[in-house]
Amino acid sequence: MNQQISVVINTYNASKYLARVLDTVKNFDEIVVCDMESTDNTIAIAREYGCKIVTFPKADYKSAEPARTFAIQSAASDWVLVVDADELVSEALRSYLYDFIKAPGEVRGLYIPRKNYTMKVFLPSSYPDYQLRFFIKEGTTWPPYVHTFPSVQGALSYIPKSRKDCAFEHLDDSTRATINRLNNYTDNEVEKRAGKKVTLFKLFASPTIRFLKQYFIKGGVLYGIPGYVQAMREAQYKFTALCKLYEKQINL
Repeated sequence: MNQQISVVINTYNASKYLARVLDTVKNFDEIVVCDMESTDNTIAIAREYGCKIVTFPKADYKSAEPARTFAIQSAASDWVLVVDADELVSEALRSYLYDFIKAPGEVRGLYIPRKNYTMKVFLPSSYPDYQLRFFIKEGTTWPPYVHTFPSVQGALSYIPKSRKDCAFEHLDDSTRATINRLNNYTDNEVEKRAGKKVTLFKLFASPTIRFLKQYFIKGGVLYGIPGYVQAMREAQYKFTALCKLYEKQINL
């Protein structure tokens, strides 16, 4: 097993942050950009950074997940780090991963903490938001549904949440972009949760509980408008997904 790491980035019209992201991963052994037929200058930016570029047909897919397994298997290294096109990788995280693969033991995958931003404010209420993004390529597959983790053949471990210097930095997006993403992602949620029944109680309780958990229990209330906005976004996502699921339930 080689001690090299390939970074894999799935993209679709991802030019907004892509150059910043690539700047933070340029010192890995390989960068694979798996593009879903972007119409902006995503590909041009990837070429400037010397990335390996592969294409996965966009078709009617609403998220990157259907292309994840293809992207992972396009990497040349045994170890793969999956990075979203709006996430920054610190030098501390890069060093941690290379030190780890020198003696991984039985571990074949690592959960990495992530720092999320809303309206340019880091919200500790959502930290560590662990993501399973570093793993052995062989045998790893990714379900084709939004907000899923890959299936890794072997033991998993976590980078300690105290290592905030090793966390992904998840950049914020505009409200317009967030709403567009919400619509696409909740379409995919309906596919993932097909067959689950929606009741009036669930339609009321689930979004309410999500808001209360994010705003009060996790401490979003301490961060002013951004904290409130993020809690409302969490509730809106749950409410929208349930509404769409109910429409499917009654064949609307």
